Amino acid sequence: MNTDESYTIWIEKYRPKQISDIIGQHEITERLSSYVRTGEMPHLLFTGSAGVGKTTAAVALAREFFQDDWQMNFRELNASDERGIDVVRNQIKQFARTSPFGDVAFKILFLDEADALTNDAQSALRRTMETYAQSCRFILSCNYSSKIIDPIQSRCAIYRFKPLQDDDIAEMVRRVATDQNLLVSEEAQKALAYIAQGDMRKVVNALQGAAIITSTIAADTIYAITSTARPEEIEKLIDICFEGNFEGANRFLISLIRERGISPQELIGQIYRLLITREMPRETRVKMIACLGETDYRISEGAGSDLQMSALIAQFVVHACD
Repeated sequence: MNTDESYTIWIEKYRPKQISDIIGQHEITERLSSYVRTGEMPHLLFTGSAGVGKTTAAVALAREFFQDDWQMNFRELNASDERGIDVVRNQIKQFARTSPFGDVAFKILFLDEADALTNDAQSALRRTMETYAQSCRFILSCNYSSKIIDPIQSRCAIYRFKPLQDDDIAEMVRRVATDQNLLVSEEAQKALAYIAQGDMRKVVNALQGAAIITSTIAADTIYAITSTARPEEIEKLIDICFEGNFEGANRFLISLIRERGISPQELIGQIYRLLITREMPRETRVKMIACLGETDYRISEGAGSDLQMSALIAQFVVHACD
């Protein structure tokens, strides 16, 4: 990789510019393209987990609607920066009330993380959406649509973006690898799909991090730079618990946290992903997942992670041996 490329953020470099280039959301992209063909669109609500294409879809839609003038008729705001009613009264209303630039019927305001807005701010936003509907269309993006008040939801066409599948991730890996002259092994592709959990940003960031080290990318490199345990290591940890060996399981857990630098929260997530698929008695699975949830909550509330993780392993051993 040349020096200039090392300073380029790949998630922006490889962000699709056209709706048709968006990976993995075929039904949504077809409907968005129909808006461009007709020259009209309603207010939209994009909902889904991080890294699945919500922002990309909004920007691509604006590009195709407004062509060369898209930056004059499109504005992006992040609601998590300012959550209160003032952001609606000032920034949002100020943009919505001005006339669109050029020979277009409306502008587009994209409000990312709209579920971070307070209820009062959302109520003010609903009134703004009604008042300036002729000159401005709103695209709201959120992780949880349940946090958006019903009056806003009823005024929007709702699009639910799904987590990206392994085939979608493989397609992006091929695109980047071809452009960057990278050799990505099949095991590395599986590792990227494993660490991504449907988040394309994680895939592209991991690829860039690995490419800085080497152009021949193996699975070990992906797991190392993302501070993620290999699936077989999580399997081994649970196997040791089922053997009733608390000391061995706890030593292995501590080595993953202290020597490998894997965060307790990351391990909790990985253990959960294994428990919901591993063959075991239903009662044991239920008890172990309940323990995971309790440990995750305690750590998030500030409890010491080393003690909580060791206590988790102790509970696993007890339940595995019941």
